[in-house]
Amino acid sequence: MKKRSNRIWWILLGALVAIAILVVVAKKAGWIGKEKPTEVEFTKVSKSNLTETVSASGKIQPEVEVKISPDVPGEIIALYVKEGDSVKKGQLLLKIQPENYVSVVERFKAGVNQAQAGAEQSKSAIARAESQMLRSQMEFARQKKLYEDKVTSKSDFETAETNLKIAKQDLEAAKSSYEASKFGIRSAEASLKDASENLRKTNIYAPMNGIVSKLSVELGERVVGTSQMAGTEIMRIANLNNMEVRVNVNENDIVRVSMYDTVIVDVDAYSLSGKKFKGVVTQVANTAIGSTSSSLTSASSNSTEAVTEFEVRIKILPSSYSDLVNGAQGKKYPFKPGMTATVEIVTEKKNQALTVPIAAVTTRLPEGEGEKPKENNDGDDMELGAVKEAPAGKKDKPKEIVFVNDNGKAKMREVKTGITDTSAGTIEIIEGLKAGDEIISGPFIEVSKRLKEGSLVAKKVVVVEKKK
Repeated sequence: MKKRSNRIWWILLGALVAIAILVVVAKKAGWIGKEKPTEVEFTKVSKSNLTETVSASGKIQPEVEVKISPDVPGEIIALYVKEGDSVKKGQLLLKIQPENYVSVVERFKAGVNQAQAGAEQSKSAIARAESQMLRSQMEFARQKKLYEDKVTSKSDFETAETNLKIAKQDLEAAKSSYEASKFGIRSAEASLKDASENLRKTNIYAPMNGIVSKLSVELGERVVGTSQMAGTEIMRIANLNNMEVRVNVNENDIVRVSMYDTVIVDVDAYSLSGKKFKGVVTQVANTAIGSTSSSLTSASSNSTEAVTEFEVRIKILPSSYSDLVNGAQGKKYPFKPGMTATVEIVTEKKNQALTVPIAAVTTRLPEGEGEKPKENNDGDDMELGAVKEAPAGKKDKPKEIVFVNDNGKAKMREVKTGITDTSAGTIEIIEGLKAGDEIISGPFIEVSKRLKEGSLVAKKVVVVEKKK
């Protein structure tokens, strides 16, 4: 019995030794404990044409659109146009009740006549004063001679002298009165001119050739004149032959936009037909049009992010929509003010540039600047890209890197990038790669978060399901 027990122990010991040897051999041979490679997508670095663009959305508006407001208040008694009508410069558009202004004109005409009559009276007063002064001069000369000949008294001589002075003063007063009456005439004529102008403004004429793009009033409605406040906008006249898109461009992109840049315009109204139009940048604002704020609330704190934008105006080239103009059917203007459009402003082009997919380029801090935390057990990828704060004094910028396939291992390589073609999903590589290099281009989460120097990689197998 004892021998049998010992034999069992020796058998178990031998089995354990054999298992241990097998494990050691399998580990050295790589049968067990081998790191499982990450399945990724590979792409060859190649040369292609790049077009860098800035995207923005906005509204189509006429290049020239005039807002018409009345100068005088009153009731609209005649309206000769409706929205969409074509008008010519100088054409009568509407009339405002003129009766009050007619009475004011008549009153000031009477004022002018009264002032002119007063001036004639002052002119007659000058003639009388001149005659009186002439008589006083003759009397003074006669009294002076008699006084010198000792024939008349001194008091008679002094009386004649005083009468002469009074006559001179009366003449000067008459002349001054006449001058004042002339100023009175000018004042009355100015008031009459102002009243006549207000009467003329009760008729509103078209300031330019164009289309009534907006009509804001109805017959019988009362309007406020601009002489009192902002005034009532009664209509808009626009030249629909020349249309432009007005878009707001973010401050980060505005530095790349220049005058006369080529633009591809996609108007929502023609999106289903696939029709796109060509344009050119005609105006780039120098001052921001304002900012919009959005509050981002988190569990720990609240933050407000301001976005500054600049207005860019883009002329739509008539040659790009000439096929939509059909005068025989009345389709002279394919665009209407207020239509929504999306634009792609071409800021730069490069031919045969070295390119890689945008997703292949990511960033890493210089070695020692920070480290990535381990993945949590919940599989939450939101924290995988978090980087610890670099120590004080080590605030280097992250490096742009690409992972190159080196015989099944991911090798980190620093690169310098150029322009980006968002429509093609590619980015220019200026330094760090050469044509033909095999890089890791996806999945995005692997490239941007998980891959590191020396990671084992394998080509991702795409399984295509057969249709039943």
